[in-house]
Amino acid sequence: MLEQKQQIEYVIQEAQQTSSKSAKSVRLIAVTKTLTPDQTLQVAEAGLLHLGENRPEGLLSKLSLLPDSTVWHYIGSLQTRKVKEVIDHIDYLHSLDRMSLASEIEKRASRPVKCFIQVNVSGEQSKHGLAPDEVKTFLERIGPLTKIQPIGLMTMAPFEAKEKEIRGYFSSLRELRDSLQHQGFDDIKELSMGMSEDYQIAVEEGATFVRIGTALVGSLRE
Repeated sequence: MLEQKQQIEYVIQEAQQTSSKSAKSVRLIAVTKTLTPDQTLQVAEAGLLHLGENRPEGLLSKLSLLPDSTVWHYIGSLQTRKVKEVIDHIDYLHSLDRMSLASEIEKRASRPVKCFIQVNVSGEQSKHGLAPDEVKTFLERIGPLTKIQPIGLMTMAPFEAKEKEIRGYFSSLRELRDSLQHQGFDDIKELSMGMSEDYQIAVEEGATFVRIGTALVGSLRE
């Protein structure tokens, strides 16, 4: 576990040093969605306290066992009817992609939640997320909501995409972020992109949060 962590941190640092587009700070999220509560505790004990879950039941089963210092990232698509179960237990939501979800968070949350707007840069029909040209209007619509704190954009590259295509998707998200900032959306600073297969490319293209499961915690399942 520690060996995998050190290797990934090394790759991230190398990518930061070799790319002029990389961010100064990159947050590593350990995706623990396939781990048991005891295995997830091992991840935290290795010093990885930013943890990613994608199902309410997985998150809720681990809360009592993990230290209070754990930072929870909800990285999956969140059903509106499930908002009340998880929203006060998470620190970040990486999948805000529709007004009905934003409205339910506004209704159910007891405090502001840091949210990434999910963008379907690739246009894949199977992917959730807003089209890039819909993001500005969406940000304007959620502006009055007090429990939504939009901090950045999130996307995922198609699994079968080649390196050049992946780089194009990630650079497009960075350019969209930069365009929104120029239009006055100063709080849209972060980029959540990159997983086990493509996190090095994501860092080279400006990711500030990477979500890594198999490459980081896969050994715990063996």
